[in-house]
Amino acid sequence: MPIFRYQAETEDGASQTGLVVGISETDTVAKLRQQGFNTVGVSDVTETPFVRLLRIIAPIKNKDLVIFARQFSVMISANVPVVEALLVLIDQTNNLNLKNLVAGIAFDVESGSLLSDAFGKYPKHFSEFFVNIVRSGETSGKLDEVLDYLADEMEKNYDMNSKIKGAMIYPAFITSALFAVGLVLMIYVIPNLTAILTETGAALPLSTRLVIGASDFLRNYLVFLILALVALIVALRLYLRTYAGRHQLDALKLRLPVFGILFKYIYLMRFSRSLSTLLKGGVTITRSLEIVADVVGNVIYRELILETLESVNDGNPLSTVFETSDYVPKMVPQMMSVGERTGKIDSVLDRVTSFYTRESSNRLDNLSKLMEPLIMIIMGIGVGVMVSAVLLPMYNLASQF
Repeated sequence: MPIFRYQAETEDGASQTGLVVGISETDTVAKLRQQGFNTVGVSDVTETPFVRLLRIIAPIKNKDLVIFARQFSVMISANVPVVEALLVLIDQTNNLNLKNLVAGIAFDVESGSLLSDAFGKYPKHFSEFFVNIVRSGETSGKLDEVLDYLADEMEKNYDMNSKIKGAMIYPAFITSALFAVGLVLMIYVIPNLTAILTETGAALPLSTRLVIGASDFLRNYLVFLILALVALIVALRLYLRTYAGRHQLDALKLRLPVFGILFKYIYLMRFSRSLSTLLKGGVTITRSLEIVADVVGNVIYRELILETLESVNDGNPLSTVFETSDYVPKMVPQMMSVGERTGKIDSVLDRVTSFYTRESSNRLDNLSKLMEPLIMIIMGIGVGVMVSAVLLPMYNLASQF
């Protein structure tokens, strides 16, 4: 959709400029006049360098989509027509990219497309899971209920992801700061302190020799070390784009001490929540499994879900493959089996989701509490090594006089 810069006057004569998304200049002028502006000029700035830069530095974030889904569900629940609701939401958001995206969806729906098909044109922002839930609401005539439920699920996923990132911020910051301080010490401070020690010709302890050797290496080969590190990161990223690389990384995540259990709980929570949501939306079990396999976010579990899909197509129960997997606690297939026998598989999956949500949250809290003393211990060890390597030889030298 085109992006226009407008110059207009308000009813009290004050001038105002800004960016607005519109189908055409005529449509944009009409929209501005409906808002009480006396339009002075409108120009298409879609391809200007400024707007291109603005769209790059302000991408659509998950938080923007969560807010959009909630506002859209509220308006549809209030019986506001779909196109009108989308047009209102264009003005509600400050993100230029999201304005453009919603305007495109509104234009497609107004042109006769289904809402789900309009969302499906933007797979980068609206997953197949999202599109199929909306399509199920259109088919059943319960779009308002489906959108409300979908907004709830998006908020829960966003809250969990935010909690995971929040738990990692503190250790990541402390580790980065510790590394930066250590690098400065090794390159600039240690050489000056150890110069006195080496000039005396006295025998130096092993820790001092190791620190001096590391300092000399960093001073002489820092550029080559940085280049090698950059090359390693690039090669690793390229390898992780392959199926084998992604498979190894996802398997490693599940084997990590402490973190492995947390990752396992998060993947199981995503599986149960997504499958329950799709089943409640009226999506078939086979189609739901196909979608969930791409939603869960781990190759190991994706393969497991696809095996389950093949098993279900062969006439076996949903829990058959899960019962033989080492990556799934026995509780999950047992509860799924009970849900299949009672015909309440979606309700059982909701209980599984609630359980693993609580477990993930508790483990994240415990992990955050564990990180603080662990980081303090690491810092203490680092400071102790520096003290023993530099100050202890200097103290021994001084005691000889």
